[in-house]
Amino acid sequence: MERRTSKQQHAFYLASILLPDVIRMALKPDGQQQHSQSHFLMSLNELYELYLSHPVITTDTRNCPEGSIFFALKGDNFDGNLFAHEALEKGCAHAVVDNPQIAGSDGRMVYVSNVLLMLQELAHHHRKQLALPVVQITGTNGKTTTKELTAAVLAKRYKVLFTEGNFNNHIGVPKTLLRLTEDHEIAVIETGANHPGEIADLSKIVAANSGLITNVGKAHLEGFGSLEGVVQTKCELYQYLATQPDGFIFLNGDNTLLAPHAKGLRAITYGKPGEGYDVEGEVISCSPQLRLRLRLAGGNWREVQTQLVGAYNLDNMLAAAAVGLRYGVSEADICDALEAYTPKNKRSELQQTPHNTLIVDAYNANPTSMKAALENFHLIPHPNKLLILGEMRELGSAAAEEHAAIIAQLQQLGFTNVWLVGKEFAAVAPEKQFRCFDNVESVKEELTWNPISDRLILIKGSNGTKLFQLPEFL
Repeated sequence: MERRTSKQQHAFYLASILLPDVIRMALKPDGQQQHSQSHFLMSLNELYELYLSHPVITTDTRNCPEGSIFFALKGDNFDGNLFAHEALEKGCAHAVVDNPQIAGSDGRMVYVSNVLLMLQELAHHHRKQLALPVVQITGTNGKTTTKELTAAVLAKRYKVLFTEGNFNNHIGVPKTLLRLTEDHEIAVIETGANHPGEIADLSKIVAANSGLITNVGKAHLEGFGSLEGVVQTKCELYQYLATQPDGFIFLNGDNTLLAPHAKGLRAITYGKPGEGYDVEGEVISCSPQLRLRLRLAGGNWREVQTQLVGAYNLDNMLAAAAVGLRYGVSEADICDALEAYTPKNKRSELQQTPHNTLIVDAYNANPTSMKAALENFHLIPHPNKLLILGEMRELGSAAAEEHAAIIAQLQQLGFTNVWLVGKEFAAVAPEKQFRCFDNVESVKEELTWNPISDRLILIKGSNGTKLFQLPEFL
């Protein structure tokens, strides 16, 4: 019998994820329940029983908690099957593999047709066993900050599970769902994407009751092809929630790209004052930390002094407040949570060193977030500013145009003390106007030999440029 490709297997999974177990078993991707070498494929229900007895999942042999289950995932440059025995030796109770030779006769090996798909299906099945609300968050920028703010707000009333870091992909999402226990009362799941169809796939796994899209902008253009491709992919979340009887969204009413895709969906809205939104807010000041005022459901205005840098975080704050409003968190608790949240993830993080004041936003960068960061930095009063900007990755054929646009913005805003890092910036930077560095190592060398002080410094770039290493040199 002809075997399905990995893409075909994934399509099979997505088509069958909500089918009854008996049908799913009848439609095994290999077309049979037993492999030709007499290795039996374990069913989803059988594996779930095993998981309930060993509810800790790992995919990395560097982290093998005693009694956990190792899932032998494969990548372009590695095959987890080859490390299954090592995982068992280090303390895992079982290893899930899809190589029959590796499975062998060791009773601790669990043989399945595709480890990744089984991990995803197991996570979905587990989530469906727990009757708790799940909020799914996606967007071009701000999704991790919004996820953490939302979790902080909800934690005022509930026991919350939320995505750790930015584990928001086809592996991180199921691993997060498998951390759910009966003690949790609500979950906040972040989902990311770099190509069309990915949010649709993740939405089926998450099975959220509600969701929000922070915004849409120019990011991962190499995978999406265009801004319209980004919009369509992010709005796959709306499309999924539209199929759910209890589905609803949290909508930024000021976002003209999202509003047309939200028609017909039940929504709690947020945005600028005077538009009749459920949650209203506006910036009071950014010097450099954001101070705002907000109003919930037409009530009284309240001022909130946040610990986040950047006016662009206003929408993230309002989104978290909107979720809190929907799930019954009090106004006072919402405001307290927003004020107390302290970023520790290199996103809009204010750092004071012995010599300088830093705004560290070095985890991610794309044309939309870079533009917002520059506009905000321009508004902060300080006599001695320095910008250290790393190139923006994954822009494909649009890279030169988008980096040139940032150069033009720097010129328009009147910035003169600018360090640009990476070949994409170097290719379009005007000669002698801004300093260019090949990489972060050359920046470190410059700072070692020529230390600087008494500056307000914006550090912004894609994670791959590693500008997050710079604070210790400043």
